[in-house]
Amino acid sequence: MNKSKGKVVRYNRWGYIFLIPFVLVYVVFQLIPLVNTVYNSFFENYRSGLNQVGPNFIGLANFEAMFGGGKIWMYLKNTMIMWIMGFIPQIVISLLLGAWFSDPSLRLKGQRFFKTVIYLPNLIMASAFAMLFFTLFADTGPINSILQSMGILSEPFKFMSNVWSVRSLVAFMNLLMWFGNTTILLMAGMMGIDTALFEAAAVDGATSTQIFWRITLPLLRPILLYVMITSLIGGLQMFDVPQILTNGSGAPAESSMTLIMFLNKHLFSKNFGMGGALSVFLFVVTGILSLIVFRINSVGNKD
Repeated sequence: MNKSKGKVVRYNRWGYIFLIPFVLVYVVFQLIPLVNTVYNSFFENYRSGLNQVGPNFIGLANFEAMFGGGKIWMYLKNTMIMWIMGFIPQIVISLLLGAWFSDPSLRLKGQRFFKTVIYLPNLIMASAFAMLFFTLFADTGPINSILQSMGILSEPFKFMSNVWSVRSLVAFMNLLMWFGNTTILLMAGMMGIDTALFEAAAVDGATSTQIFWRITLPLLRPILLYVMITSLIGGLQMFDVPQILTNGSGAPAESSMTLIMFLNKHLFSKNFGMGGALSVFLFVVTGILSLIVFRINSVGNKD
C-alpha cells in the first residue's frame, strides 16, 4: 500500500509540474491585468491636454458617470442585436452543413476541398473584410452600380446611412467569418455520435428529420453550449468590423456603436479610470449572460 501511494504522489507531482507554465501565463497575462483593471475603475486617471490628472481615488464615480447618460445600455443593445442577427443564421447554416458532410449515406465527393473552402473566411482578417464591404456598398460602389443597371434602383442607396443596412452588413460579415469554424466544431460532434443509434432509428422507421431532432441535436447539446458561449463572448467583444466599416463613429447616429468601440474611445483618450469601469461592466454582463445560457441548458437536460 505504501509503495502504491508513493507512486501516486510522484505521478501527481509531475502533473503539478506540467501545470506550472499554464498557471504562470494565466496569472501574469490574465489574473493580474483583471485585478489591475478593477483597481483602476475606482480612480480618476486621464490626460487633459498635456497634463495628467490622477490617479485619484473617486470610488464609484466612474460607474455613476458611465450609467448617467444611459448610452451604455444603447451600446449593449446594439452589440446584442448585431450578434443575434449574425449568430442565428450562422448556427442554422452550420448545423445543415455539418449534417450534410457527416452523413455517410450521401458519400459526398471532394469533402476535404469543400471543408477547406468553408473554413477559409475564418483565416481572413476582419479589417480586410470590412474594407472590402465598405468599398462594395459605398454610394458609388459596385453594388449600387449593379442594382441601378438592373433597374432595381433609380438612385444609389445609402447603405452606410441606414441603421439596419449597417447592422445587417456587420452581422453578415461576422457570419461569413465564423460559420466555417462553427461548422467544423458541430461536424466533429456529429461524427462522434455512435452510428448504431442512427441505424437503430432507421430500422424502427424514423425519418431523417426525426433522427436529426430526436438523436443528433440532443447529443450535440454540449458542443452547442460551447459554441453559443464562445460566440456570445466574441459577440460582446465585437470591435474590428463595425470600427472599420463606420470609421469608428458607429454611424448612423451611433446605432452600430458597440461596447468595445465605446471602451476604445476612452482608452484612446487615456481615460484609464472610465476604461476600467467599462471593462468591469463588460465582464459582469458576460458572466451573467453565460450563466443564463448554462441555466437554460441545465433545464433542457432535466427535461
